Amino acid sequence: MKLNAQQVSSLYGQNVTDRSGSKIGSVGQIWADNAGEPTWVSVKTGVMGRKESMAPLQKAQIAGGALAVDYDKSTVKNAPTVDADTDEPLSTAQVEQIYRHYQLAPQPAPAAPPARERGRAPGAGEDLIRSEERLRVGTESQPAGTARLRKYVVSEDVHTTVPVEHDEVYVEREPISAANARNVHADIGEAEQEMTLRAERPVVRKETVPVERVHLTKDEVVDQRAIDEQVRREQVEADIPERSRRRR
Repeated sequence: MKLNAQQVSSLYGQNVTDRSGSKIGSVGQIWADNAGEPTWVSVKTGVMGRKESMAPLQKAQIAGGALAVDYDKSTVKNAPTVDADTDEPLSTAQVEQIYRHYQLAPQPAPAAPPARERGRAPGAGEDLIRSEERLRVGTESQPAGTARLRKYVVSEDVHTTVPVEHDEVYVEREPISAANARNVHADIGEAEQEMTLRAERPVVRKETVPVERVHLTKDEVVDQRAIDEQVRREQVEADIPERSRRRR
């Protein structure tokens, strides 16, 4: 992929995606070959601290404001690394190591990074591109703990009362009048009378009944977090001879 100076400047800090569209990281540095053609890019993956993974720009594309390389995410993350924000050119050994990792045909001479900090002198009639860093703040989801709902059995004492009935026996006497005596058979001798008595007793049984539905739910709460970061920008100063300065 051939890039002009403006495209190279616009790539710094942009997202880098793999061949499937998954984000790998962001652009750290861009290296050019001896002919000045952008050849390599270092990727800030966020897992190596002050190290950046190298990736070839061969077959890479710029799409949707991101740089899409023609390799999978794992291959780029496991590639040889360089120090973040380095201005040192790649050594021959580093270049050979990167070519071996990506199984590419090596080049005889090492690549050098464009002098981004020092800038380059534009050609006649060419505009000077002023660049600045923009702070892009986003969010990522990560585990924050596990909520569990567990039920267990406890025993409690229940005190209640229940009415119970029972029979009580007493002797009831009814005198027989002379008028009714003729209708009653009189007999002298032993005799007995039985009566079945009834008494209730408490009976307890238990039954299991559903009483409540319980489940976990969650609300998404938005908090405001302060972000303090530094961004760099370029300033342009004009050094014009006094006699050639335009009078306003």
